[in-house]
Amino acid sequence: MKVKILLFSFICDKFIKETGDKLRGYFANKFKEYTLIHHHLENNKLLYKLPLIQYKILNGKPQVLGINQGAEILQKIYEEIEFLKFGENIYPVKEKNIVLRTEYFRITKTINNYQFITPWLALNEENYKKFLAFDRVNRSKLLENILIGNIISMAKSLEYVIKEEIVAIVKVKPTKVYLKGIPMIGFLGTFQVNFHLPDYIGLGKSVSRGFGTIKQLKE
Repeated sequence: MKVKILLFSFICDKFIKETGDKLRGYFANKFKEYTLIHHHLENNKLLYKLPLIQYKILNGKPQVLGINQGAEILQKIYEEIEFLKFGENIYPVKEKNIVLRTEYFRITKTINNYQFITPWLALNEENYKKFLAFDRVNRSKLLENILIGNIISMAKSLEYVIKEEIVAIVKVKPTKVYLKGIPMIGFLGTFQVNFHLPDYIGLGKSVSRGFGTIKQLKE
């Protein structure tokens, strides 16, 4: 299937040290009328589906990625962003760039190589215990199954039916990350999979906050 991807990036007058979580909070407060921006329903309940708007700060530069309906919302609000405010810190926006593209999201006959450019949050409480108990070989198998599960979950959210087996090889190393101030294990590295995924989309947990961002490695 084809998906619409919009990448909205900013150039500010300073290097931004804050995280994607802070960027998400700013957009959520400014555009409360859009459910896909803050990902909450009435009574502050979470919207349990793939976040179609994902917030990232990569090398000190903020980016917001929109998928399908999320891309359409970002097109509507694009002109309204003149500065970013994180707590007491205000960053005037010197330049805005918006790139809209159509990409395939599909299983492929060839193997595609990707890199995690932000830590991948693969483990929940249950598989974290398994990960600690396993040896190196079984840890790799566990992570490969989790990655495949992440792709299948994304496909379901996008209403794409996968009719063939997904095969993945994961080569990652653990790294300490913080989510809402809580230390967790994330993973950085590369993976190979017979599936085409759009650049800068997120896999795993907390992708709306910028975790699990991927980029294809070209040969």
